[in-house]
Amino acid sequence: MDFELSSDQEALRDGVRAVCEGRFSIDFIRSLIDGVYVDRDRWRELAETGVFSLVLPESEGGVGLGYADAAIVFEELGRALVPGPLVATFLAAGLVDGAATGDAIVGLVERPRVEDGLVEGRPQPAYIEYLGVLDALLVLDDEGVWQVDAAAVLASSRQPKPLDPLTPVWRTDALPQGTRVGDASMAQQWQIIGATMTSALQLGVATGACDLATEYAKGRMQFGKPIGQFQAVKHMCADMVTRNEVCRAAVYWAGCALDDAEVGDPARAASVARIEADVASSENGKDCVQVHGGMGYTWEVDAHLFLKRGWVLATQFGSADDHAERMASYV
Repeated sequence: MDFELSSDQEALRDGVRAVCEGRFSIDFIRSLIDGVYVDRDRWRELAETGVFSLVLPESEGGVGLGYADAAIVFEELGRALVPGPLVATFLAAGLVDGAATGDAIVGLVERPRVEDGLVEGRPQPAYIEYLGVLDALLVLDDEGVWQVDAAAVLASSRQPKPLDPLTPVWRTDALPQGTRVGDASMAQQWQIIGATMTSALQLGVATGACDLATEYAKGRMQFGKPIGQFQAVKHMCADMVTRNEVCRAAVYWAGCALDDAEVGDPARAASVARIEADVASSENGKDCVQVHGGMGYTWEVDAHLFLKRGWVLATQFGSADDHAERMASYV
């Protein structure tokens, strides 16, 4: 299958990249670590560009594009490390008032399953990202999609040191049932779409890590030459590019399958994308740190932000292991 972008898709990619470079520079992203996390004005700017309403029909105020196009957009958001519940708000557009226009920041959490066991005699807790800034919270389970009053769970404890400094996490031991806003079929479809868009974000993270590493390798001098000329560094950078290309093909296939089931089974394609995206974002993040050498793991170098974001995204809409199990069941 030919995954070369059309001229319209290239224009879409370039437009979103320009917005990210102009409004979500790495310095601005770092400024959010101090407790803001999501800048509402710039969140609305994302909405104005159509990020959250990409697949909504034009008759409903959307852009009317497909999921393959949305994957391209989310790749650019991941590359720029744009924080916030991007996938959740994208899914909620058209269902929750204000989600498509950026007036509402919508979070999403999967309800812990009873069969997953108990912790200290209690059901497993739920972990909710960005709870402090959410206007609405949606819960996914096998029965459907439920809307929960975010304020009803604000009393839950906040994790003092989240893995990703740009992804704050709250824990709750009692997740309200909420009001059903979607049936089981919608919940199942959201799992597939969410896995695909999260994989697109991870693809962007992997690409951003690769870009950062290669730029550093071109400029860092050792023994009178750029370190990028040394074979060991060349191999790491080449491996990063290879992972990107494999992951990109998987993510684009998943987007195309969502648009047209004749291209492939959307659930299966999403699982492939999820597995490849986990490998690409994790391994590229680690290689980016390695290319930066002894300073690579420090707070001042941006490499750790890409690595940590990739790790956090790997926990959403099923882990790579979960999707590998699903792939095995197809045999």
